[in-house]
Amino acid sequence: MIKLYNVELSGFEAAIRGMRNPHNSWDKSDSDFKTDTLGENDYKLALKLAKAGTDHRKFMRMINVTVDIIAPLYWWKEFDTYKVGTVSNSCSTMHTIHKKEFTFDDFSHEHLDACSLKVLDYTIVELNINRGFYLETKDKKWWWQMIQLLPSSYNQKRTIQLNYEVLANIYKSRKNHKLDEWLNFCKWIETLPYSELIITR
Repeated sequence: MIKLYNVELSGFEAAIRGMRNPHNSWDKSDSDFKTDTLGENDYKLALKLAKAGTDHRKFMRMINVTVDIIAPLYWWKEFDTYKVGTVSNSCSTMHTIHKKEFTFDDFSHEHLDACSLKVLDYTIVELNINRGFYLETKDKKWWWQMIQLLPSSYNQKRTIQLNYEVLANIYKSRKNHKLDEWLNFCKWIETLPYSELIITR
C-alpha cells in the first residue's frame, strides 16, 4: 500500500532560465510562468536536453516536488537508497509508537492470505498488550517489545522533497519492480506536469 498526496511543484521558471544560460538564448523563451505553462520553444529544448542525459539536463534538478507519502517500512527501506537530491521528514516511530492503538489499517496487508492475516492479527494484539503495559508503567521493557516486534509492513508517513532528475532515476530503475508500491509510485510520476521530461529516454 502506498498513498501520495499534498503534491506541490516549484522551480519551473528558474529551471527554464538556467536551461537557456549555456547558449544565452533567453530571448527564445516563450513560457508563461504565472501558470507554469511551457511554451513550444522551451518545451522542445527541455525535451531535447532531457533525452541527452544527466550532463545536459541539469535544469531538471531545479524542478522541485514535495509530497506526503504513507508507505510500509519495507518500501521506505528501498526508498532510502536515494540519498542525493532528496529531503525527508518522517513521523517518528521511536517517539510515537505508543501514541495510538494499533489497528489493521496501520499495516500493508493486501496480499496476505488467511493464515498470514491471523498472524498479523495476533501480532497487533500483542503490540497493543505491550502498549498498554508501557502506558501504565512507563517501563522501557514494554517499549522494546513494540519496537522489536513491529512488522516491516507498518505504514509510516513522511514528507518528501525531490526533483525531476531524482524522479527520472527512480522511474528508470523502479518502473518494472516487483513491489506494487514502486509500480504505483511510477504511475504517480507519470501524472506530474511534463512528466515526459522524466520518463522519456
